[in-house]
Amino acid sequence: MPAQRLRRPAILTFIVRRILIMIPTMLAISVLTFIIIQLPPGDYLTTYIAELQAQGEGSNIDKIEFLRQQYGLDRPMVEQYGVWLLGLLQGDMGYSFEYNLPVDEVVGDRLLLTFIVSFTTIIFTWIVSFPIGVYSATHQYSFGDHSLTLLGFLGLATPNFLLALVLLYVANVAFGTSIGGLMDPDYLGKPWSVGKLLSVLEHLWVPVLVIGTSNTAGMIRRLRANLLDELQKQYVVTGRAKGLPPGKLLIKYPLRMALNPFISDIGNILPQVISGAAIVSVVLSLPTTGPMLLDALRTQDMYLAGSFLMFMAFLTVIGVFVSDILLAVLDPRIRLSGGVTR
Repeated sequence: MPAQRLRRPAILTFIVRRILIMIPTMLAISVLTFIIIQLPPGDYLTTYIAELQAQGEGSNIDKIEFLRQQYGLDRPMVEQYGVWLLGLLQGDMGYSFEYNLPVDEVVGDRLLLTFIVSFTTIIFTWIVSFPIGVYSATHQYSFGDHSLTLLGFLGLATPNFLLALVLLYVANVAFGTSIGGLMDPDYLGKPWSVGKLLSVLEHLWVPVLVIGTSNTAGMIRRLRANLLDELQKQYVVTGRAKGLPPGKLLIKYPLRMALNPFISDIGNILPQVISGAAIVSVVLSLPTTGPMLLDALRTQDMYLAGSFLMFMAFLTVIGVFVSDILLAVLDPRIRLSGGVTR
């Protein structure tokens, strides 16, 4: 009881301290993001004006100059950063010059489709890698372990874009699924319906399998290595000597400690929900946010790119924060505060 009373203030202190650290962290990330976006010479409007003048068109010049003044592009960099940061704090993600729309309207269904693909891939990765990793660790050097290890190495070595091309061919020839995209062309630009959802589910297995293959292979190797390390420790040997059932001993102690990579990956999983697998999305023609981010960086669409990068950074910080708390709860060896454990 006294230990619980001491632990609760420690957890609260840990949470408050981490939240306070997140504020300057996000501020520093915003500065670096803005500097990196501004490093290339010129901006999107400068390039666009040059193209209009080369084509002899000047009808949109006044509108472009209005946008330049509205978003502070004619001011010094420090003032531009202040305008951009103040807009983010107020929920204004800025204006996409490439799409001629506010950023929040440009994202649209892309964010939902990205979330569907990424969340399904995460579930697929955990469902597949968890039992395989446990089996490989508890049956070390068996035929099954060697076979699964070989499959894991093949998954790590096979380029995602190559696997995507193979599965596109198989999906089209064997199942008659249209090549590329996340839905049939008839549903593009139409509101969501049962038919559109079923079409998305029909196309979803290809990107999930492609993106999840390498993630699953890496997770299997980490879980196997961690679990093997735990199974060789003294407390497991003692539990076996006391006659604990193998299943109970495995689940209650070593497996719980070996789950650290699953928990610590939350910091990487959350930004993946937004960015997605950009290269695979380009190969499969997926209408997700990954290709949009690449286009925004290439065309210097600074507000679209900056909003994406800041949102991904925010999700990374939140993910690390959540994973740290869960690790402290899951693993008693992780202490919430400094000091020497006696």
